[in-house]
Amino acid sequence: MPNVFDPEWQADRAGCRVAMVAAAAGAQRLGASVVEVAPGALSSPYHVHHGNEELLIVLSGTPELRTPDGHRQLTPGEVVSFARGPEGAHRLRNTSSAPCRLLFVSEMNFPEVAEYPDTGATVTKTAPARGLAFPGASDQPLPGIVAAALRADPGNVST
Repeated sequence: MPNVFDPEWQADRAGCRVAMVAAAAGAQRLGASVVEVAPGALSSPYHVHHGNEELLIVLSGTPELRTPDGHRQLTPGEVVSFARGPEGAHRLRNTSSAPCRLLFVSEMNFPEVAEYPDTGATVTKTAPARGLAFPGASDQPLPGIVAAALRADPGNVST
């Protein structure tokens, strides 16, 4: 059984270790991950979820939270929720000299769209660990995308 205080780390990424404890416990519709953030590192880039609400529980350390309202320091035991949409934009940074440990809990609704406002990138997820990323400045108006798809379809006789 997974344990948030003694996790089995599944991933290392840019100063973070991640243990997907909900998946390890057999959860299908809820996600929960323990993220250990090294000093100076980010838990993730500043981002917005459009399909899933997220909840943060600070297990240890004092990470800095960035939201649309600004920056503030969190303390161990603090619980913060992030709504779907722009008002729920967030990221955490470890500004201390010791690792901090965070528990993120979220819905697992698919498809999910996440935006990264600082870069303009967008990610679409169709299942856990499956999806597509669209870099900033690659977006086009919807009618143009649909028209290009119609032209590319081998069954389209008008091209």
